[in-house]
Amino acid sequence: MSAAPLVTRFAPSPTGRLHLGNARTALLSFLAARKSGGRFILRVEDTDEARSSAALMEELLADLRWLGLAWDEGPDIGGPHGEYRQQLRGPIYEAWLAKLDAAGLTYPCFCTPAELSVARKVQLAAGKPPRYAGTCRALTPAQRAERQASGLPAALRFRVEPGQVVRFDDVVHGEQRFDTDHIGDFIVRRADGSMAFFFSNALDDALMGVTLVLRGDDHMTNTPRQILLLQALGLPIPRYGHVALLLGMDGAPLSKRHGALGLRDLRERGYLAGALRNHLVRLGHTVATEGWLDDAALVAAFDLSRLGRAAARFDETQLRHWQKEAVAHLSPEDFLRWIEPQLPQDIDRARAAAFAAAVRGNVEFPADAGHWARVALGTAPTLEPDALVAIREAGEAFYAAALEVFCGAGAPAADLDFRAAAKTLGQRTTRKGPALFMPLRAALTGATHGPELATLLAFMPAQELQQRLARARELARSQPA
Repeated sequence: MSAAPLVTRFAPSPTGRLHLGNARTALLSFLAARKSGGRFILRVEDTDEARSSAALMEELLADLRWLGLAWDEGPDIGGPHGEYRQQLRGPIYEAWLAKLDAAGLTYPCFCTPAELSVARKVQLAAGKPPRYAGTCRALTPAQRAERQASGLPAALRFRVEPGQVVRFDDVVHGEQRFDTDHIGDFIVRRADGSMAFFFSNALDDALMGVTLVLRGDDHMTNTPRQILLLQALGLPIPRYGHVALLLGMDGAPLSKRHGALGLRDLRERGYLAGALRNHLVRLGHTVATEGWLDDAALVAAFDLSRLGRAAARFDETQLRHWQKEAVAHLSPEDFLRWIEPQLPQDIDRARAAAFAAAVRGNVEFPADAGHWARVALGTAPTLEPDALVAIREAGEAFYAAALEVFCGAGAPAADLDFRAAAKTLGQRTTRKGPALFMPLRAALTGATHGPELATLLAFMPAQELQQRLARARELARSQPA
């Protein structure tokens, strides 16, 4: 690729939620534009009016913004090449279709879906690539007029010259060659009047000045058709790069059976955008840096020559690794803002900040912070199985001593020195290390792991500490190890 600034685009359809394969394509297109100092365009391909919706479009835009992709032109901000929704570009399409028609390069096709399906099955049975048989290509003007007069619906097909070869240099896969005899005449406008992808997608790329199209390699066979159209219209042809498909760890294309793996699904589960960016950029694209990439480093690390040909596999274990990295790289203010909805509404800002600092090392998702907030600031938590085992093994005498050390004749003081009290308890029970702190943690937090105990318990009401130790003593008494 030349060093000239690239104009890239992402052109989703608002017919469903954004899946990770499309999100990765959007990210790669964004990075290619930013790395070259070019422009990134967002275009909404909503010609399928029956399945498209304004609500899905707004959700799609919100998800892309959350992912951190800032476009230079788009349906929400406009730009010099608008409109950026295909539903609003009808007159543009009709004008360019008229040019094809004037050149004798289109014709109406009256074949029904059933007829086309039968022809396709016959070709496949004969071991031939399925393509349009040209049934309506040779109709005379009188025959076409007769069919139109009878009200038969007609699609519009583009005439493909036989015996030609379409060549292009794919950014990822290198030189590609397609025989036009295997392409056949294809539809540019459907019978219902809507534009076919081949036509509207290619025309918009050319008219919007797109110089590089990155998309999944399942689009590879679409590219020669679009090149033929742009050549016929005398329009510039962008470079194409077909990136590897995204698979699950089982080697199958990502689907609903792999769980909730759409962009919105992961976002709602609490994943941070930086975690997604760091994982997606490494799927089908080699990154020289193993560590965390912030926004600037992400752009610097991107290289079109490092896009791979082999299918990439999404691994949520790796995504969890980058989630932990993303949490670690949040500023204290951003971390608190991220977990704040999980904290009690009446907690003051200073106390909330102190609590966030105390639990940060044990938080991977906001719900984790909510759990520790309930442990430290709420009522006695449910005991995990390991915690119950630790309580039984410690025995009633241990908790009786703990109650005496921590509470004396009454509830512990609000300013209890937990470390000093634990040291005293260790001396009385001859326990130390895990043998001392594990049963205390089990009784007071309901788990055998978590944030530093003394720091966490600084937020616990004194009465609650006494009640939890008393509960553990009763459990150890009624169910000895």
